[in-house]
Amino acid sequence: MTDTEVLRKDNRYELRVDGRLAGSAAFVDRDGQRIFHHTEINQAHRGEGLSTVLIERALADTTASGMRIVPVCPAVKAYLDKHDDFADSVDPVTDETMDWLLAKFDKR
Repeated sequence: MTDTEVLRKDNRYELRVDGRLAGSAAFVDRDGQRIFHHTEINQAHRGEGLSTVLIERALADTTASGMRIVPVCPAVKAYLDKHDDFADSVDPVTDETMDWLLAKFDKR
């Protein structure tokens, strides 16, 4: 049986399968918001539904921490579009948020 766990480390949530890193969801915190900007599942584990596990647990931890969710990452947005459990905790992605995020990572 596969043992999965999701751990928050620095600015990402790590999904571990049987103790080994299988994916991550990266975020940055800003003014009470947790901005999710990238989610990735390792090639060996794609197609196993693990992104759903990772995202659901990351969002649950985010709301439990009193943070708002900003879904810049397409995978997080797709999850939220299909699941309304977190609808009351989601803020829209704004141009200002995107400008701040791009400047933070010096992508301009």
